[in-house]
Amino acid sequence: MAKKHTSLYIDEALLADAQRLLGTSGPTETVNRALQEAIDIERRRGLLTEPFGVTEAELQVMRDHRARYDRSER
Repeated sequence: MAKKHTSLYIDEALLADAQRLLGTSGPTETVNRALQEAIDIERRRGLLTEPFGVTEAELQVMRDHRARYDRSER
């Protein structure tokens, strides 16, 4: 992975909150994790709007299968 050294002015209170919520330590780990979280959120949001070519009936079969699997785990 390519890395870039960058100086940033970061609000200390925001950093502390982010570290607590993300379970990270240090500014570098926290910023990297926050960036990855932001990317993941946007990708998931994009998935909600992209057509998958899956019918509602096929989705229901998947949901039913998952429900059976979840019950068998208990």
